Amino acid sequence: MSILKQAKAVGIAVVLVVLAGCAGQVNESAQGPSKVESDAERAAREARQAEFLAKQEAANAKQEAVNVAAKTAEDLRDGAMAADTLFFFEFDRSDLKQDALDDLDSHAKYLAADRSAKVRLEGHADERGTRAYNLALGERRANSVARYLVIQGVNRSQIESMSYGEERPLSLSRDDNGWSRNRRVELVYQ
Repeated sequence: MSILKQAKAVGIAVVLVVLAGCAGQVNESAQGPSKVESDAERAAREARQAEFLAKQEAANAKQEAVNVAAKTAEDLRDGAMAADTLFFFEFDRSDLKQDALDDLDSHAKYLAADRSAKVRLEGHADERGTRAYNLALGERRANSVARYLVIQGVNRSQIESMSYGEERPLSLSRDDNGWSRNRRVELVYQ
């Protein structure tokens, strides 16, 4: 039962108790109509006060719910901003590594909670392979991350995928360590 319904029920109960008390006083006393009238007025005033208090409690509860929702959204945003935004891939592969999933989950939770947030997924490859092949590989990697985010509840319209292929390396080293840094997807909030 919602807080507003509970407050109304409490208000009605208060009115009934007051009216029952007034009825007992009228029956027991031999006072005139002015006493009955003032008791009825008092009961009505107390009923209005109870209704006012119930509405005030409902408004306070609603504000508290808004505050909790805002705090939750802020926490999700903070979690996403603290998570890694670089996701690395094996040579000639576009499937996600297990160690990327926790960070991607943080981003997915934030994006699913804030439908106005948008993200660009930039796919990259190392320099081995043709330019066209590396562009396609970077795109497959970006799409792999996009699919995972969508499965986690992110709206596809929040995601832009693109590929730079080998054009924007993180490392200029021409060895396994350098190439492994260049095989990645970068997640960039817009």
